[in-house]
Amino acid sequence: MFWKLVKEFALVPAVAGLLLGQGKAAEQKSGREIFRSACAACHGFDGRGAPEASRGFEAPPTFPDFTDCVATAREPDRFWSAIIHNGGPDRGFSEIMPSFREALTSDEIARVIDYVRGFCRESAWPHGNLNLPRALVTEKAFPEDEMVMDFAVNAEGNAGITDKFVYEKRLGARGQLDISLPFRLQKPGGTSWMGGAGDLVTGYKHVVLSNLRTGSILSLAGEVVWPTGDAARGMGKGVTVFETFASYGQLLPRNSFLQFQGGVELPTHTDDANRAVFWRTVVGKSFAPDGGLGRLWSPMVELLADRELATGERVNWDVVPQFQVTLSRRQHIRANIGVRLPVNNAGPRTTQILFYLLWDTFDGGLFEGWK
Repeated sequence: MFWKLVKEFALVPAVAGLLLGQGKAAEQKSGREIFRSACAACHGFDGRGAPEASRGFEAPPTFPDFTDCVATAREPDRFWSAIIHNGGPDRGFSEIMPSFREALTSDEIARVIDYVRGFCRESAWPHGNLNLPRALVTEKAFPEDEMVMDFAVNAEGNAGITDKFVYEKRLGARGQLDISLPFRLQKPGGTSWMGGAGDLVTGYKHVVLSNLRTGSILSLAGEVVWPTGDAARGMGKGVTVFETFASYGQLLPRNSFLQFQGGVELPTHTDDANRAVFWRTVVGKSFAPDGGLGRLWSPMVELLADRELATGERVNWDVVPQFQVTLSRRQHIRANIGVRLPVNNAGPRTTQILFYLLWDTFDGGLFEGWK
């Protein structure tokens, strides 16, 4: 009850500003005008937040500073739109943020989002709309703060399970550090189960191009695969491998998208492992109820190819149909499930069921944003 009274009190300046602005209904109001009349009473004219004495409530821990590009640039428009349309609780944030669904049109909300993004003065930050859904295999171009648990289960042939922990940490506007370590359980032939850690991977990714007007983003990355796994038991390659690749994302009409990754693997000792090239392509589409503001569903299809650079080796082709869905209201917990199907050279390469759980750590704790 207390917070309800506080919220209603805090809304008085915003509602009054909207009512006073009705005389301009005949002309289209700019994002700046909408923000100053509907938002500045709480968020301040400079986007840093109005003084506590004037806004009438104590700011919650998630109260944003729009001048901080860390918070302003990285989220897609649908994230901001859902909060403005439906209020903070729609994304698991404070109820102090009210719904403006009845007060503002969708076009007005879009204009105020553009204005709010302008508080970030650093052009190096890629636009959040270029943050495409993560595929099961293909590395995306957008830098993230995420923890991911990847699982691969053999659906035929020898029983085997690979569980890979992935940690990604964004560095500044365009960089990302990543670390991953797999753990394998396998049962070759009629033997008993055996397990162990695989090869540790460390890497760095950097955005070299991002353009919202063309809907494109390009990153370059380098990784080192360290021989921490037991190669004799099939847990690793047994040699240090340097890997470099490019990742590209492209927005397509009707919330569709395309992603591509291509690179090369360079082992330090070619007597133990061959050089190899790989390329991967993803095509998908995202959709959500409530005018695109509800739970996000993203069906995708990956086409994977790799070839060892040795005489007699062929290109291996796989196709991976999959489906990603957001689990939490804040959409920072997601799951993806798919099947990796060999197109050729089946036998040594078997069908696998792939699955991951993803936690965007920047958007909140693991148990936040569910209600």
